[in-house]
Amino acid sequence: MSSCFGAAAVSLLAASPLLAFAQITTEVPAVRLAPVVVTATRSEALAFDLPASISRIDGSDVRDGNAQFDISESLAGVPGLLARDRQNRAQDVQISVRGFGARSSFGIRGVRLYVDGIPATLPDGQGQISHVELGSVGRIEVLRGPFSALYGNSAGGVIQVFTVDGSGPPSYRFDVAAGSDGALRVGVHALGEIAGISYSLGASRFRIDGFRNHSATERTLGNAKLSWQPDSYSKLTLVANNLALPKAQDPLGLTRASFEAAPRSVEQPALDYDTRKNINQTQLGLTYERRIDRSNSLHATVYGGHRGLEQFQSIPTTAQGGPLSPGGVIELGRDYQGLDLRWSSSTRVADRPLNIVAGVSYDALSEHRRGFQNFVGNTLGVRGALRRDENNDATSFDQYLQATSQLSPRWTLTAGVRHSRIRFETNDAYVVGSNPNDSGRATYSATLPVLGLVYSLTSDINLYTTAGRGFETPTLNELAYRSDGRSGFNLGLQAARSSSVEAGIKTRSARFGEFDVAVFRTGTDDEIVTQTSLGGRSTFQNAGATRRSGLEASWNQRYVQHLQAQLAATWLDARFVDGFLTCTSSPCATANLAIAGGNRIPGVARGSLFGALNWKPPTGWRGGVELRYLSSVAVNDSNTEAAPGYATAAASLGYVARIAGWELGGFVRGENLFDKRYAGSVIVNEGNRRYYEPAPGRSWLAGASAEFRF
Repeated sequence: MSSCFGAAAVSLLAASPLLAFAQITTEVPAVRLAPVVVTATRSEALAFDLPASISRIDGSDVRDGNAQFDISESLAGVPGLLARDRQNRAQDVQISVRGFGARSSFGIRGVRLYVDGIPATLPDGQGQISHVELGSVGRIEVLRGPFSALYGNSAGGVIQVFTVDGSGPPSYRFDVAAGSDGALRVGVHALGEIAGISYSLGASRFRIDGFRNHSATERTLGNAKLSWQPDSYSKLTLVANNLALPKAQDPLGLTRASFEAAPRSVEQPALDYDTRKNINQTQLGLTYERRIDRSNSLHATVYGGHRGLEQFQSIPTTAQGGPLSPGGVIELGRDYQGLDLRWSSSTRVADRPLNIVAGVSYDALSEHRRGFQNFVGNTLGVRGALRRDENNDATSFDQYLQATSQLSPRWTLTAGVRHSRIRFETNDAYVVGSNPNDSGRATYSATLPVLGLVYSLTSDINLYTTAGRGFETPTLNELAYRSDGRSGFNLGLQAARSSSVEAGIKTRSARFGEFDVAVFRTGTDDEIVTQTSLGGRSTFQNAGATRRSGLEASWNQRYVQHLQAQLAATWLDARFVDGFLTCTSSPCATANLAIAGGNRIPGVARGSLFGALNWKPPTGWRGGVELRYLSSVAVNDSNTEAAPGYATAAASLGYVARIAGWELGGFVRGENLFDKRYAGSVIVNEGNRRYYEPAPGRSWLAGASAEFRF
């Protein structure tokens, strides 16, 4: 009964703006929104015509009136997606799509990430998106549901970021934003074309003292995109970016008592061991596009990069005395590279359009992992003796084929299949005393079919249904530790495999705007879950079957050119189907806590709502208001605790003027206007019950920009 009520409530919330605005359209004329073009199916298409849930965020919406501190600011209006700013830049943004990725306590997993076509998810399924320079973003696309599986391993959803293309006369932009808790971001950008080469260059520097104690961060980002067309049939694009994160303090989580009494506080182990992380990353990618004839084209991408990381954890010194302990400091050096080659064809069969995409991709990761003690004598939080040294490799080789055929003027069929093979290998170089040689390997493979059908009821109403299969391997980080305290990789972890179905309706009209609704259901076998989590280190296990059922609704409309209304709502019921045993302590030789079938999957909110109303003329006064709601979130498998639900409001006011080639702008923004105390994110199954990562109270931001166009 409660599930039915939740679905009905979300549907009512989603429909209410339509009813309200329908009453005023006789007085305030509506303007038909421009068609949304996406490339989620690897060729340009209207999102309206695809049998999938797809959202697009334009670069202007990423920047206008926003801090541009991290990508979570831009994704709140995407139904089915939960992006949470952890107020902890040592652990990246927490992103989940339809419940996939919610368990991640570090980085992003269960969701595939791409930046300008280059994977930001490594072949093992672990991703990060901290290297995106938001001032350079042209658009963001989010694909949800069964069609995500056509991107391979760990594709519970797909997020693609595209930086803006340079063209025409040069333009230069400078922007600055400053706000609460010592936040400051400065950015510079240049766009244009010279000697036949278009360029888009961007760089920014960000620092913050942090809402919580021991959460200061410094970060510098740079991005360059150069394009050249040697002839009318070819295009060559070079993308380079760099991330420098020399300082990111890690405040860890809080217990419920500390969260309620002092949300800015930090538990003592974080201070004792000075928990922190530093990262450096440099990446280069090259894309070649060649139009062979009217019907056929080739697309090739090669990329490579290096990511270095050092992390200090709060592992107690007493736990590092045994010969099998890997220590409390992690040092990673990762070299990664890959290529994607695909052929696209647009032809006709039986006088009906047929579009085909076929390709292969290969991705490789070579990791040098070392572990050290986090103390020297009585001095804590410093690098001590070596306790782990190994070389780990992960490779993936995928082949994919997808086709779209218009069976009749009303029916369109889209089908695809992808075969993935992922191989892990570890070579242990630390064989000392009773610490054995822990070298080993594991291989996972899957064939993933997807089928979608669209029926055009009218030119402005499309009905669709889609079904497909997906899979998710453990990542190198999830394989890295065993729950029983033994050394070496946890090679007993299996890949999770899922089957998904989705049905939806997409409508559009000048009077009522764009309104999309989708219902879905995903069943997963061998779900990978957190087994132990202490001091920033986690171990994992397979936990049988799970089920995710839900409904998503979104609505967008524009009135009198500049008044924009938006609503996104999600209802999601994510549960364990099978019961299983888990651990209450670490190390854990034998699982001793029974988890009942029917429990909620932790980290997943049952309901969310986002609403926004913005006035955005090209010049003059601008302003907007936003409302966000999130229901309670279970924080552990046993469901004994939950982060309370909350609602917050935000508002912004700005002004833009154009004077003699200059565009000058400024804005002020207030977040959490009613000073609500809530947990912005949670650490699933944290062994010390430090589940909660508090969000800031009422906070303020002011920004200014200046752009000159020649």
